[in-house]
Amino acid sequence: MTKVTMTVNGKTVAKEVRGNMLMTEFLRDELHLTGTHVGCDTSQCGACVIHVNGQDVKACTMFAGEAEGAEVATIEGMANADGSLNTIQQAFQDYHGLQCGFCTPGMVMTAAALLRDNPKPSETEIRDYLEGNICRCTGYHNIVKAIMAASGQDVSAIAAE
Repeated sequence: MTKVTMTVNGKTVAKEVRGNMLMTEFLRDELHLTGTHVGCDTSQCGACVIHVNGQDVKACTMFAGEAEGAEVATIEGMANADGSLNTIQQAFQDYHGLQCGFCTPGMVMTAAALLRDNPKPSETEIRDYLEGNICRCTGYHNIVKAIMAASGQDVSAIAAE
């Protein structure tokens, strides 16, 4: 067992972890932050995307011990300070960018990383950036619209599929 200390959603946490404990397990089982979903455990689906030191990371590919001293953000930390949905979350709701909701936390975290790096992405850039995230319900069209809306762009230009 190794003690790790990190900041998760603005709160410092310190816990003893096994050397092989993945971040998904640490967040869900140790910190009870269950918004980070485990979809595949093979880095294929993107349901577990979190931000570590400002970079989007698939939490199923990272050991908890690797986050020693890191700043970690999860979907639970994305809401506004008053608890209301942030711009991206609200756009996902407004543009029906979710159905079952399983992939949504990873999609929102991925969208936040994209918009941080590219505040006005094109439809093609959004689709390319989402390549590592799988949604089995929506067909991605409304997810793309939601991300474009969150970036302040006109979504009427997106062709219907």
